[in-house]
Amino acid sequence: MMNAATFIRTIMLIAAIGVAVTACGRRPGTLDSPYEAAIEARKQAERDDQPLPPAPKKPEEDRRFILDGLI
Repeated sequence: MMNAATFIRTIMLIAAIGVAVTACGRRPGTLDSPYEAAIEARKQAERDDQPLPPAPKKPEEDRRFILDGLI
């Protein structure tokens, strides 16, 4: 049978693993993707009558990562 010290140590280990695993992910919508930034740069250059940078290529479909659901 588990004593109190072993039980507390186990709970602390599980909590530490949970915190570490949830840090491995990404939050959707927090930053512009390189594609979105390039589109915005083209729009800004067009407004400012500057030479247009090359048109960006459409990115591949975003694949979900197994840990994305945790955040």
